[in-house]
Amino acid sequence: MIDAQLEHLLVGNDGETRQIAVLRRHGAAPGLFWLGGYRSEMTGSKAGALDALGAERGLAVTRFDYSGHGRSGGDFRLGTISRWLDEALAVFGTTSGPQIVVGSSMGGWIALLLAQALRGSGRLKALVLIAPAVDMTEELMLKGFSSIQRRALAETGVIEQPSAYSDEPYPITRELIEDGRRHLLFGQGIETGCPVTILQGGRDPDVPRAHALRLVQHLLSDPVTFTLVPDGDHRLSRPEDLALLSAAVLAHADGPAEQLSLDLGIADRSP
Repeated sequence: MIDAQLEHLLVGNDGETRQIAVLRRHGAAPGLFWLGGYRSEMTGSKAGALDALGAERGLAVTRFDYSGHGRSGGDFRLGTISRWLDEALAVFGTTSGPQIVVGSSMGGWIALLLAQALRGSGRLKALVLIAPAVDMTEELMLKGFSSIQRRALAETGVIEQPSAYSDEPYPITRELIEDGRRHLLFGQGIETGCPVTILQGGRDPDVPRAHALRLVQHLLSDPVTFTLVPDGDHRLSRPEDLALLSAAVLAHADGPAEQLSLDLGIADRSP
């Protein structure tokens, strides 16, 4: 099996240029396009499973690290949703043909924003969203801050948040929160122009199932399949979770949208 090839892409201008690391596997359409989560890397287990699926089926796979993440350049503390969305659009622009976009956690939010930016292009075959952290800066970060944290964020511009996934706390900046308000999706209908599959862990402490179901209620015009993994956590990276991810992707790659519920054994839009 030929390994994915590492490439670098320069994104931005006027002093905002950063070097984005991209792992690309050449293959057939539809391509698989990976969008990782906050502080995650393109070499993680879910991205690796997606690449292995592409290798097995001969499909193109594109994954990358946002600036300040993994092998990409840039300062993580300068990261915003606008900045990371621009990078996603730039990397997507290097792909060809229809793509199945797979977004995990924050990557699920960025996938929806990407779909809006590409609406009408015919480039999106489907979205597969894993614990999608839609509007996370407002709904999953700021609303959970204590008054002390809010004051510290206003006064210093950054707070350090403990993480269950790293020994080091995650810095959350005032700019990240304020920029996130430019991209909020809840409160209005969300249109992607393609079928959407959502995979959600029932024991996810970071993106609760109610948050994912709220997203379902906002997807008013696209075919939506919601899969709840009752004992699943936020990562959904156990072997059985990765098998479910592969099945969801292949359902979009191999079958028409109306067959998704049958293939995955679940009902559309059901909580």
